[in-house]
Amino acid sequence: MKQAAAAVELWFGRILKALVIALFGVLLLLVVWQVFTRLVLNAPSAWTEEAARFTFVWVSFIGIAVVVGQKADVVMDFLVERLPRQLQRGADIVAYLATLAFVLYALVYGGGKQAILAWGQSNPILPVTQGQLYLALPIAGILFSLYIVLHISRTLSPGYSVRSRGHEDPEAASI
Repeated sequence: MKQAAAAVELWFGRILKALVIALFGVLLLLVVWQVFTRLVLNAPSAWTEEAARFTFVWVSFIGIAVVVGQKADVVMDFLVERLPRQLQRGADIVAYLATLAFVLYALVYGGGKQAILAWGQSNPILPVTQGQLYLALPIAGILFSLYIVLHISRTLSPGYSVRSRGHEDPEAASI
C-alpha cells in the first residue's frame, strides 16, 4: 500500500512538473511575441499581455504546489530543530494545520468563491471568462491541501525523522 501511494505521488509530481514546464514555455513565447510586436512591428499585440499575465499566475501557483510537494519551500526551523523529537513532531503538525487552514480558507473557499462570482464575466481580450482564469486559486489550494495532508500523515507515521542542526552546507551559507 505504501509503495502504491509513493508511486501515485511520484506520477502526480511528474505531471505537475511537466505542466509547469509547458506553461513556462507558453509564457516565454507570449512575452517574446509581445516584445517583437511592440518593438519590431510597432503594433503591440493586446492579447499577449493579458495572456502572459494569467499564464504567469497559473505557472506560479502550480509551481508553488510542486515546491510544497517536495517540501522545498522556505522553512525557518532554527528553533524547532533544537526541540526533542516529540516536540518537533508537534510543532510540525501545528504548522501544517495552520497552513492547511489558511489554504482552505483563502485559496479553496475564497478563490472558489471569486471564480464563481467572475464566471460569467467575459474577458474583453481573451476567449475565456474571468472565472475560468481565476480557477488557478482553488485548484492550487486543492493541490497544496493534498500535499499538506500527505506531509501531516508522514509526520504522524512511526518513521518520522527529527531535524538536526547543521544540515546546511557551511560553504554555501557563507557566500
